[in-house]
Parts: sequence; C-alpha cells; structure tokens
Amino acid sequence: MSENNTNEPRIGVFLCHCGSNIAGVVGMKEVAEHVKGLPSVDYVEENLFTCSSDGIQCIQDAIAEEKLERVVVASCTPRTHQPLFRNACEEAGLNQYLFQMVNIREHDSWVHKDQAAATEKAKYLVQMGVAKAQFLEPEKEPEIDILPVSLVIGGGVSGLSAALSVAKQGFDVYLVEKETELGGIVKDLHKIYPTGDDAKKILETIIEAVKNHERITVFTSSEVSSISGFVGSFSAQITSRTGKVKRVDVGTIIVATGAEVFEPQGYYSYGINEKILTQLELEKFLGSGSPSLPERVVMIQCVGAMEENGRTYCSRICCGVAIKNALHIKELSPDTDVYILYRDLLAYGIELEEYYREALRAGIKFVNFVPEQPPNVSILPAGGFGVNIYDTLVGLETTLNADMIILSTPLIQREGAIDLAMMLRVPIGTDQFFLEAHPKMRPVDFSSEGIYLCGTAHGPKGIMESIAQAYAAASRAAIPMAKGKVYGEAVKAVFDPAFCVGCAACAEACPFEAITMSSFSEPNVNEAECKGCGICAVECPMGTMQLKYFKDSQLIPAVEALLSPGKWMNPDKSAEPAIVCFACKWCSYAAADFAGVMRLQYPDNLRIILVPCTGRVDFSHIYKAFEKGADGVIVAGCLKEQCHYIDGNLKAERRIDVAKKALDVLEIGGDRLEMLFNSAGMPREFAEFISDFTEKLRGMNPSISTKETTLELETFSKD
Repeated sequence: MSENNTNEPRIGVFLCHCGSNIAGVVGMKEVAEHVKGLPSVDYVEENLFTCSSDGIQCIQDAIAEEKLERVVVASCTPRTHQPLFRNACEEAGLNQYLFQMVNIREHDSWVHKDQAAATEKAKYLVQMGVAKAQFLEPEKEPEIDILPVSLVIGGGVSGLSAALSVAKQGFDVYLVEKETELGGIVKDLHKIYPTGDDAKKILETIIEAVKNHERITVFTSSEVSSISGFVGSFSAQITSRTGKVKRVDVGTIIVATGAEVFEPQGYYSYGINEKILTQLELEKFLGSGSPSLPERVVMIQCVGAMEENGRTYCSRICCGVAIKNALHIKELSPDTDVYILYRDLLAYGIELEEYYREALRAGIKFVNFVPEQPPNVSILPAGGFGVNIYDTLVGLETTLNADMIILSTPLIQREGAIDLAMMLRVPIGTDQFFLEAHPKMRPVDFSSEGIYLCGTAHGPKGIMESIAQAYAAASRAAIPMAKGKVYGEAVKAVFDPAFCVGCAACAEACPFEAITMSSFSEPNVNEAECKGCGICAVECPMGTMQLKYFKDSQLIPAVEALLSPGKWMNPDKSAEPAIVCFACKWCSYAAADFAGVMRLQYPDNLRIILVPCTGRVDFSHIYKAFEKGADGVIVAGCLKEQCHYIDGNLKAERRIDVAKKALDVLEIGGDRLEMLFNSAGMPREFAEFISDFTEKLRGMNPSISTKETTLELETFSKD
C-alpha cells in the first residue's frame, strides 16, 4: 500500500470480478496492484461478486477492522447497485455519501475485447473514483414530512382509476376535471378493443365508485390554476369556471390530464364533406342507435402521424381502433365492404393479433401503402369518393370506390399541458407528452419528487394500459404518504456565505425556483425543492454555490485522475486520442450502460465521468481535461426538450458554444469539444458517436495541452 499522509482519509477499494463478466476481460490482479499504489488507499480486496451477501459483509468488516473512512467499489453501473452499497456502508457506521462507485463492467469489460486495453482503462477509472473519494464529505439527507392527501389532475379513465386506488388505500383525494363531466375521451366511445365490452358501462361503474367514495372530493368544470411547494407539502389553487377558488394542501400529485384526438384539417378533404370522418366521429356514429351504413367504407391509417416533422410518433392505438370499428360495421351491416389502408399495421400482443385475424375472417380487406405514395382521395361528381392507391403487396395501382372515408388520426397532447408542465416544473418530451423520469426504472415518476403521471398524458395508449398505469401511479404516490415522511437525496445546492456577493445568478438559473434571496441578499436553498441538477453552481460567478457530492473540489481531481500520470500508461498508445466524457446520469450515462449490456464495441479511449446534468459541467472542468492531456471532451446529455431538469442541457449547449470559442482562442481547438444529445434508448448512436469522434481526433494534431497560456480562465468560464 502507498504511504498514507495522516491528513488523508483511509480509503478501501473493492474490485468486483462479477464472475467472469469483468475478470474475463480485465486483468484484476494487475488493477489491484496498481490501486495499492494510489494515495490514501489503505485496503484493496478482490471479490467474486461484491454485491453478494459475502461481498457486503466483506465491505462492512473492512470498514470496522481497517477503520476505513471512504469506500470505493469498482464493479457495475451505479444506476442499479449503488443503493445496495450505500446502505451497507451506512449499516457499518460510515456515512453513505462517503461511498464512490466505479463502472468497469458496462463501460469497460463489456465494450472492449482487448484485455490489455480494458485493463488499462480500468486502472484509470478506478483511480478516478479514488481521487474523488478523497474529497467526499459526509452528507445528511433532509427529512420531509408528507401530508397524506393526494391531488389527481384529470378525470378521465386513468385519473378516475388513480383517484379510486389512492382512496382505497386510505388517503384523501382531490380530483380535478376541467370538463363538466367525468370520463374523458372514453365517454365518447362505444366499445373497447379487443374485448368488445361496452365502454359506457365500464366508465359508469368507475364514475359511480368515485362519486360515492367518502375520501374523494370531485371538482368538475375546474382547473388547477397554481401549484407551489414540494413533495409532502404542495399547495394547489383550484379555480372553477364561475371564478370560485379553492386552495388545497396535498402531499403528492398525479397528472392524468389525458390527450385529445388530432383533427385532420387539410388532410383528405376533411371538413369539406360530411362523409369524411375521424375514427372518434365514426365511433359516435356507430353508437348512435341504428346507423345507416353505406356499401363501401375506406379507412386510411396514420393520418397526421409518423410524419417527418411534427408528429413523428406512432399513436399505437389507431390500428386496433380501426379494426374494432371495422368489425362493428361488419356486425351491423355484413354486406358493407370495408378497406383498411395502412402503412405499418401495429397489432401487438396475442389478443390484438387474434383481433386482426378475426378481421380477416370477417372479410375486411387490408391494403398496404408507403408514405412516399399515400392514398389520393377525390370527391366524385356523382357522389362518393375515388381512392387511388398503389398497393405495395401486389405492386399495382388501383382505385377503390367509397361512400365513406374514415381517417385514423393520432392522440395529441391536450391544450394547456405546457402551462401545467411549467407550473409543476416537470419536463415535456419532443412529442409534447409529459416525460417520465426513466422509462424502465421510474416509468410513472417525474424527476420532481412526489409528482407522478399516468394515462395518455404520458403518451398514446389503450384503456386497459391507461388503467394499469393509473394503478402504478397510485401505488407510487401512496408510498411516501404511508410512510409519513421521506428522506430526500443529499445531493443539494450549498453555498459559502463568506464569498457570496449576492448577485442572485443562482436564483435566476434554478429551473425549480428552489433558491430565493434573503433580505440580506444571500441565497436560501429549499432542500425539499432542490432537485440536485447543479445548474446554479455553474452560473455562480464566484464559485461559491456548489452541489454536494459533485463539488468542483471533487470533480476536478476526478478529471485529473483520468489522465494521470499521462493520458496513456502504455507508451505504445501515446498517439491515440484520449477522450473525457461528462455524461448526465439520466440519459447519456444510461445509454453508455445499455451499450455495455448490448456488448456494442467502441474505442477504449473513452473515460466517462458521471454528472447529474450537463448543466453542472463548467468550463473549468473541460479546460482541466485538456490541460491534463485529453485530446477531446464530450459533454453528453439528454435529447433536446427532454432534459429531466427542464432546460439544463440547453443551458449546457449555450455554454459549450462559448467554450468552443474559448478553446479556439487558447489554441486548443473548439473542434475538440462536442455536445451530444442522447436518450437512454440510443446506445447504438452513443457508440457510433464515440467511434466517429475518435476518428475525427485521429485526423488532428496531437493534444497541445502543454502549451503555455497566460489567458485567464475566468474570461470563459461563465455564459
């Protein structure tokens, strides 16, 4: 072991083999010998599976016997196992925020086949973790009391189901619906696919249960006009159409505002001829009693959906709805010819596949077209329509005669959703629907604690899926209310009053309004409202505002360690470019994880540092990487308009633009710095970006980080 200065914390490092997942590629003995020589490292242990009960016991025993003051575990992604190791440290008497995790599986052994290269990369990654661990500080998680009352916004089938579920768990609920009646879109439907059940009967049963439940207070013809507060203590103002105002205090919020059907004005002469309807209008027509049906009906799919720009998404339910209504037409009028013109027929799952086969047996005809050659509808002088289409399956152009045209249009976000998102300070995706915290790990949570979502407000989905998601949201909302109090993560903004000049830049930058200025011009951080993005720390011109666990004093040593004692330990690789990547924990870091899961290979020159948001990345972090020898730096965040901290990635983009100019002035080169917008579901794009950026850097001159410069960094460190 290295000689430990008494002023340095005692660090224990645990290297996980993960069976052969890591040790099958990385030379763990070599890594262990390297780590033993690092400053402050007093204990190194290899484990077959560090996450096993034996591995956890090993950590806890070492904390007690070796008097460890910091723990570093080099294994898999912190996104899955960090809570386990933190709890182990806490149980052993070590503050959980004195723990640091290093990812040498998803980011190393699973994406690199060359043992020597993977081993060298593991050394860099582990020493990064050790360097940061030296400067970690014990943190206390804020305790937050939870009011056992929930607010459900939206009285459609998902909102009704969520409210009823929360109430049945013993909590009071306020249900707010802006229309005069409860039910949402479902009240206009006739049947539910694929079961064929009566939609109105199902809805009436749920509405009756909600209205009769003693714990549910219903507000119709009302909207939530303002919301303030944080998890456990939200204050909402409900305003009726008559102007009556009611203020309620709640602990959790469920967003179930639903969606609306796109009206295809300008598509296929819709609005000009009364025989051209949407599927929803057809649904009302079929449920009107004894409708008079024509001889020939043509349905056109994907009208206003899956476009190159705008509504690029698939609405998911349109195919099922079209089949349902087509079968209903055949049921009412067996002699009516029904054609469904489709681009991609989405009949997912066993039930819908059988639904599709039932339609074929009923004589419903399916005709495929490509988006480059959509159907052409003409109104015939004698009445009716001519539908010209190129059938890709038979390779022929044909004309269908029709008496009625039905357009399958997508669900779109409701009017007012953007205002509600701003009020709640929650993100909206590129498709304008509300964006969940994580599609797999937190699918009904917003990134803002205590706020949940369900139903078509989240995106197009069927009734049964909306109800299932409502139950999930209700379960999530009930957890903190049942506990009565929760502990928030300790990653919060903190400032040093000795150096604060009271400029209020932090308060202006905070997307969650968690920082207010006192009468003495000092910032007050509401820890319950602070989401830990770190945007304020970068905007602070004095550097006095910091983010716990991601302070400059912790991040900069980590950057230095990624490139020490040089950018490569193997002299044979000295000409290869070294890349430092600051990856946001929500999307780009997750994309790198999934690239590992998929065993996607990319150059071993990439070294990733986890940050909460790209909005936390300062120019000083970027410059330090170049100063220490990096040939390139990537700041990788979420897709535009999908930042989990509202606009953190957009603030980062503006900062990167300024940084590029600064690097040009410093003669380092702005082309060596790149911003990547990525989603967790884009691992291939992530791997390809790394490969392309590496090739770009190979074509440049070697890093000129040793060039002397007298320019002041502060000139470029802020926007």
